[in-house]
Amino acid sequence: MAVAVLVDLIHGCCPERTGTSLLEEPDPHVFLLCGKLHRNKSGFLSRNVQVLDSDSTAECLFRFKRTLDRLDLSSVRVLTTARGREVLLRYQELLFTAVYTFEYQLRPEHSLTCTGCGGSAHPVSPAARVREEVSGFLQQLPAVEGVTVLRSTLIPDCFGHGFSTRTGGISYIQTLSSMNLFSSSRRRDPVAVVMENRRRLGLTAGFHPRPLRLVKVNHASDVWVLGKAEPESYDSMVTNQTGVVLAAPGADCMPILFADPVQKVIGAAHAGWKGTLMGVAMATVDAMVTGFGCRLSDIVVAVGPSVGVCCFTLERQQAVDFSSIHPDCVPDPESDKPHVDIRLANRVLLQKGGVLPENIHDNTMSDRPSVTPCTSCHPENFFSHVRDGLNFGTQVGFLWIKETEPEPGPPAGRRDGC
Repeated sequence: MAVAVLVDLIHGCCPERTGTSLLEEPDPHVFLLCGKLHRNKSGFLSRNVQVLDSDSTAECLFRFKRTLDRLDLSSVRVLTTARGREVLLRYQELLFTAVYTFEYQLRPEHSLTCTGCGGSAHPVSPAARVREEVSGFLQQLPAVEGVTVLRSTLIPDCFGHGFSTRTGGISYIQTLSSMNLFSSSRRRDPVAVVMENRRRLGLTAGFHPRPLRLVKVNHASDVWVLGKAEPESYDSMVTNQTGVVLAAPGADCMPILFADPVQKVIGAAHAGWKGTLMGVAMATVDAMVTGFGCRLSDIVVAVGPSVGVCCFTLERQQAVDFSSIHPDCVPDPESDKPHVDIRLANRVLLQKGGVLPENIHDNTMSDRPSVTPCTSCHPENFFSHVRDGLNFGTQVGFLWIKETEPEPGPPAGRRDGC
């Protein structure tokens, strides 16, 4: 397996001595992390090396990561000192994921630093300083197109909400570009890049500086009512608290938003095909009714971008379960891999549970601007697991209760919404 060698000249490595030892290596990809300190040193002139000499360590390492991704490399050997490792580990946590493996090779600092070098004058950066540097650098990066947010005209203005698309972020890997909003240990988009994408989304959508609170997906039907003990995993959240932005991810699975303008209660659910069969949508509604006194007739629902029946198939034995919800959910049941309409299945289940048909905004509602396009059919606008495979990006549906000045309550017996 090809290995990249990162030589840390910023934190004490001597370029002459380290360069001599690397001449014995079997042609690795060598990168010099030097900032402006050692770019003119001669120890590496005989090798084909790439010099990382940007003004900040964050920019140097971001350039390094981009090159690794272009070369499809993930194994890195780092030559540094003990204090260098302490600093670089902080950058690694922010700018890389578990896809990349780092092996730190340490020697006593005196054996890596010659009299002429004297080591680096840079002190070890605390975690907060590294985070600030990384965040400041990423905020300067240009976006790929502008941020686009889809909004449902069914959700009243007393709530802030939206469904993100894939444009307007800084993620550069093709299947994650550019507004990927979830950092997975199995993919190459690191937490700092995802947090910057979320910041840019928040500025456009209006919830910044509040953070997104994403469900902890388990492809089931567990609902967390905020204020109670948080479960280990859950696919839905419900609250009446202001100041918190609920969010549900999707990349073919449905992000579904729920709002009651009378009781000022909101919910967000992630519904894939498994969660649909387990009833996560109605479980969310039930939590709003039992936990906060919502009436079924007051709850409105918006179903976000998700895979359409045109592009989603299951094994026949799995599709049978959707036929039992409604025959129209499986238009070709005799096929070896029937197409399945998971959006229709959720509408049917919600209506059976008592949600009014006109209070569900999905792809069947033609008199409102669409918020439920097929993610697989529109690669320019949405991420899709079905289309892109395992290295897919994530968009989200998000919702919060706007904070307003207290007003006199309505007369007894009235149930006015916002």
